[in-house]
Amino acid sequence: MLEKIDSVEQFDELLKKEERFFLLKHSLTCPVSHAAYQEYQKYASEHQDVPTYFLAVQESRPLSNEISEKFQIKHESPQAILFSNGEAMWNASHWKITNRSLTGAIGEN
Repeated sequence: MLEKIDSVEQFDELLKKEERFFLLKHSLTCPVSHAAYQEYQKYASEHQDVPTYFLAVQESRPLSNEISEKFQIKHESPQAILFSNGEAMWNASHWKITNRSLTGAIGEN
């Protein structure tokens, strides 16, 4: 199940609480982001052992910017990031966000 986060504080808690999780930066107005979101939802429903979170870029710009700066990952939307032990281990954007790529990222990391 996908859980929405909105603040830097919520994200910081995730980094402390979750050993490994995915985060999707999602644009509410972009058709490519909508397609990525559907793939992300599919992944989340099939792999409930890995927590999945998302943020809406238009509603959570400070959080999106903080993640880009803190982890030195150029902001893109949509963008999926795998975090493990407080570090960004993998990321993909746009059409590269698929159920298969997300599954592969877990296998590799």
